[in-house]
Amino acid sequence: MNGGLFITFEGGEGAGKSTQIRRLAERLRGLGHDVLVTREPGGSPGAEAVRHVLLSGAAEPFGPRMEALLFAAARSDHVEQVIRPAVERGAIVLCDRFLDSTRVYQGVTGGLDPVFVAGLERIVVNGMMPDLTLILDLSPVEGLRRAGVRRGAGAAADRFEKETIAIHERRREAFLDIAMREPYRCVLVDAGGREDEVAARIDTAVDRLLSDREGKAAAE
Repeated sequence: MNGGLFITFEGGEGAGKSTQIRRLAERLRGLGHDVLVTREPGGSPGAEAVRHVLLSGAAEPFGPRMEALLFAAARSDHVEQVIRPAVERGAIVLCDRFLDSTRVYQGVTGGLDPVFVAGLERIVVNGMMPDLTLILDLSPVEGLRRAGVRRGAGAAADRFEKETIAIHERRREAFLDIAMREPYRCVLVDAGGREDEVAARIDTAVDRLLSDREGKAAAE
C-alpha cells in the first residue's frame, strides 16, 4: 500500500471505541501493516499535558469556547507531531476521537457558533482529514452503563460521562447527522451487538477502504 491511512473512531460514551481499535490494530498488524494507535485528547506529549485539564473538568467553568480552544491546541500538536508523520511514512493510524467529537461536544451540545467551530477545525486539522470515520452508534443508556462497568465501583465519572441523558441523546443525534451528511467519509456502525459482531462490521468497512486504495495504486 503506497502511503498511509488515517482512520478515526467516534461515538458516545461507552460505545466500545477503545476495544474495537485494539481488535482492529491486532488484525491489521497480523496482515503485515504498520499500525499506530492513538487518542484524543492526547496522543502526543503536548496534547497529553492538556488531557487531564479537559477530562477533569478544570476547564469547564470557563465555558465551551475555552474547552474548544484547548482541544484545538492539543489536536494541532497531535496532528503535526504524531498523525501526519505516521501517515507520511505509510502507517495506518487508528485514532480514538478526532474532529467530529469537537463538532458534537463543543459545537452542538456546547452551543458554539458553527462558523467558529469550522474555522478552528480548518486551521488545526490543516488538511489532515480522516480517510475513514467509523461512528459507533449505541443508546446513551447502554453506553453509560458500559462506561460505569469499565470505570469500576467508586471511580468518578469524567467531565463528559457525568452529564444528563438528554445531553447524551443530543450527542447521539449529532453523530448520526454527521454520518448522514458525510457518507463518503463516515460509516455508521451498530455498536449494540456482541463485541465480535461489531468487529466484523468494522472489518468490512476497513477492508473496503484497503481494497479501494490498493486498486487505485495498481491503476497508477
